[in-house]
Amino acid sequence: MKLLFVADPLEGFKTYKDSTFAMMREAARRGHRIVACETRQLVWLRGGRVTARAAREIELTGDAHDWFRVVATGDLALAECDAVLMRKDPPFDSEFFYATHLLSQAEREGARVFNRPASLREHPEKLAILEFPQFIAPTLVTRDPAEVRAFHAEHQDIILKPLDGMGGMGIFRVKADGLNLGSIVETLNKDGTQTVMVQRFIPAIAEGDKRILVIGGKPVPWCLARIPQGSEVRGNLAAGGKGVARELTARDREIAEALGPVLAARGLLLVGLDVIGDNVTEINVTSPTCFQEITDQSGFDVAAMFVDALEAALQGARS
Repeated sequence: MKLLFVADPLEGFKTYKDSTFAMMREAARRGHRIVACETRQLVWLRGGRVTARAAREIELTGDAHDWFRVVATGDLALAECDAVLMRKDPPFDSEFFYATHLLSQAEREGARVFNRPASLREHPEKLAILEFPQFIAPTLVTRDPAEVRAFHAEHQDIILKPLDGMGGMGIFRVKADGLNLGSIVETLNKDGTQTVMVQRFIPAIAEGDKRILVIGGKPVPWCLARIPQGSEVRGNLAAGGKGVARELTARDREIAEALGPVLAARGLLLVGLDVIGDNVTEINVTSPTCFQEITDQSGFDVAAMFVDALEAALQGARS
């Protein structure tokens, strides 16, 4: 099969931990052709099809640094690929949004895109949890500072976060004393012009912010618990958290098995659920990671499970 990965520049990949690289490596091991482009290379012209300009077909070298070689370069209509994998990293900004519309047009022209572009648009990673209130902690979404103050008065210990953050960016904790609450709200909601999310603080964060991967509607049996270090409240690896692979608990499985089939039916082949204690805090759909960390520590081959699911989805479409 010919697989087109729409991703960030290949030259910037950290291959020792990059999940897209793990996907490519497993797909190449099975004999699939690997082609890559960036979102900026997507073009549509009336009378034609959505095309990746100067897309690069690559081979993997096995070297840790010079990890790929280009074997061919040329324009490639997305509908000519067996699958298009949207692996552009967040943030989900305007250009990401426009790219999903081009990918939706490619679908209309016959391309198979994973994750489905319309579902990327419909599942913003912070707000997607609102559909599943039975699995989340007390949560408020608002622009109104008075609403935030009332939520804090009720719950005393809260977390505030911007809706467009990633990697733990812009997350604040305010305890019962309310220290700096007003200033934090002003910073995040920019005088009422931007919406923020507020959640009751979950003490189980000390045990880790678990990334549970769901592939083809089924949970990977191991998660990566990202444990805050020192006085840090954030477990995100980008914020210095320590990643520890753990087997799923009964509650983890309950959550994943409830949400997984629903999300898979919407064309979300790969989902990353963030779970603290017994609560879902985010549903990541843009470019979920942690493949290699889980595999390295547990021995469970996440990339193999992903390519199995991809092949099954493509086979099902043909039959």
